[in-house]
Amino acid sequence: MEIKQQLKMSQQLVMTPQLQQAIKLLQLSRFELVDEVRKELDNNPVLSEEEFDQRDRGDTDRRQAAERQLEKESRTDDSKETEKATREVDWEKFLENRTLQNTGSGAGGGAFDDLPPIEQNFTRPRSLRDHLMWQLQMSDFTDVERKFGELVIGNLDDRGYLDLQGVERPDGTRTADLTIEDLASEAGLHADDAPFVLELIQRFDPVGVASRDLRECLLVQSQQAGYNPGDTIYRIIDEHFIDLEKHNYQAIAKSLEMPLDEIYELVKEVQTLESRPARNYSDVDDKSIGITPDVYVVRDGDEFRVVDNDKGIARLHINEALTKRLLADPSAKEFIDEKLKNAQWLIRAIEQRRKTIILVTECIVEKQRSFFEKGVAFLKPMVLRDVADTVEMHESTISRVTTNKYVHTPQGLFELKYFFNSSIRRMADEDISSESVKQAIKKMVEAEDKKKPLSDQALVERLAKDHGIKIARRTVAKYREMLGILASSKRRQHF
Repeated sequence: MEIKQQLKMSQQLVMTPQLQQAIKLLQLSRFELVDEVRKELDNNPVLSEEEFDQRDRGDTDRRQAAERQLEKESRTDDSKETEKATREVDWEKFLENRTLQNTGSGAGGGAFDDLPPIEQNFTRPRSLRDHLMWQLQMSDFTDVERKFGELVIGNLDDRGYLDLQGVERPDGTRTADLTIEDLASEAGLHADDAPFVLELIQRFDPVGVASRDLRECLLVQSQQAGYNPGDTIYRIIDEHFIDLEKHNYQAIAKSLEMPLDEIYELVKEVQTLESRPARNYSDVDDKSIGITPDVYVVRDGDEFRVVDNDKGIARLHINEALTKRLLADPSAKEFIDEKLKNAQWLIRAIEQRRKTIILVTECIVEKQRSFFEKGVAFLKPMVLRDVADTVEMHESTISRVTTNKYVHTPQGLFELKYFFNSSIRRMADEDISSESVKQAIKKMVEAEDKKKPLSDQALVERLAKDHGIKIARRTVAKYREMLGILASSKRRQHF
């Protein structure tokens, strides 16, 4: 063992804070970028924002001011004096009333300042949890029963069913499944009383909420509708639920010794029940969700042009006047120098992000021109490497650019990732994209005879015959499930 010195040359990639920020900005969505810019404006005094429509808004204000001035000059002298006198008297009274209102000595109890903000007058859909908690508070429950009810409501899934399954831990293990007795023990409720309280909650609005499965949900609704355990509809749900799911109505008719036509009529009644209690409730207001495209693809004659969407994003620049004043203070020079470097790098990073998105979108338009002209059926297979090689960037960069970025096209609004599809080989033609295959399957299902729906094997044969697409039945089943299409046995309409 010995101590010695030696020289060594090596190369390594160092992620500077500026580079990390540039990568972070590249993968942000439009709304996340707006928030990030706002944070930087708050933290960096040398940064200033300039709205894109500031010049237009200034011209509009000046034009409106000129119009008001011309309107005033067109009035007669008497009208001016009367208006001036009236205005002076009104302003004096107004100010006097405002003073009295502010001190609380006037009779202006109904002043505008006493009203709640206008935002509080906006309505929004109530979530299922809020709706159920309100009913729970209004019900005649003891404190222990109410705590049990809160635990039940807190364990509902997005369908409105009671989900007591265990959850996966970070280390890969899974917690044990719960029971209503476990919830009762945590709430301090006797285990024998738990089913009774749960039954009362299941009769809250919407009826059937907090059920543990579809069968229990339909039974609760049928009882609420006035059917008793001895009624045929109740028996169909309770005793023949598996046959009901499989549409095996002949087996139900044989077991209940009833004509098939009567079973059909009873099943129609069952189908009016709600299978998803939380259907009309959501924690997110779907009506308020909107997507603002990052870029537009506009058709100009025979060509397509890519235009970025700068609306709503502030244009940043250095506040020179403030910076000069701050630099005059020697004690602040080091701080301002650092902020200036950060501001310049942020401005360049945002501009580079904009150029990169446009460049990638232009490449997508060039490679997917048939899609922009004719529609989804003409979408070509394309992977990240195809675009990365063309624009001379890494695939990871293309992935960041296309994540949470949207483009408005003549065919509609799409995420940039939508245009990347795996290829499906045709028998006697060029390869077709997997998305086009999905759309072909969707159109076939929409046009099928609902009384004789197409099976997965029938879809395979149709794709090979009509489109020259040869794929396995399991691939068709996978695409069908991705499209949210049920199996043929569940799509069949008997009525």
